[in-house]
Amino acid sequence: MPAEAAEIRVEDFNLYYGRFQALQHVTISIPPRKVTALIGPSGCGKSTFLRSINRMNDLIPDVRVQGRVLLRGKNVYDPDVDVVELRKRVGMVFQRPNPFPKTIFDNVAYGPRLHGVRNRSQLEEIVERSLTRAALWDEVKDRLRHSALELSGGQQQRLCIARALAVEPEVLLMDEPASALDPIATAKVEDLIDELKEHYTIVIVTHNMQQAGRVSDFTGFFLTGVLVEFGPTGELFENPKDKRTEDYITGRFG
Repeated sequence: MPAEAAEIRVEDFNLYYGRFQALQHVTISIPPRKVTALIGPSGCGKSTFLRSINRMNDLIPDVRVQGRVLLRGKNVYDPDVDVVELRKRVGMVFQRPNPFPKTIFDNVAYGPRLHGVRNRSQLEEIVERSLTRAALWDEVKDRLRHSALELSGGQQQRLCIARALAVEPEVLLMDEPASALDPIATAKVEDLIDELKEHYTIVIVTHNMQQAGRVSDFTGFFLTGVLVEFGPTGELFENPKDKRTEDYITGRFG
């Protein structure tokens, strides 16, 4: 079974790209085993914030941060944090499906092998379990030796979700996971997100406010690097407390 889902607590978090401040004093508590959606116009900082949780921004030159991102009470930016281990605990699914040019089996087994799993039967068990959780097993169980690149876009995205699940994360970050998919594939991914939150803390960035309304329990609205408002999705959409949130949701800008 997956590890117990983790709570994330972010305290007065600032992020700079060189001199440009992309995130300003963000404070938020992301609850365990819920879906938290991040919405806001392009360039508002929501994807930057998402990548801060598992330190993907470390890969960008001239990035510096202030403040704390606590995962189960431990600051992920502490000097003693193993970033490889952090990214095992906090998995990520990107906007466009990015399967490796390998077989379906090897895509899912990649992470476990990286973390030392060598036993063949154990790998087969992990691959089947991960593909089942990603609602893909029945579609690919007879094609595990085929290239992952032969799959449709929606299947490739679910494969990437299976690949993230294979290392038993506590948190799943999703950066617009359905924006490159057709409506049918999008519905499958949304259904999957709803099932996965039983075991994982999920944070999803989406441009699609209808999608945020469908899949999330909580929503945060970002604007120019500031977390303007955060709360239960129904409340935020139906009775926003901040005029800027209301203007964005009603389409007055964005």
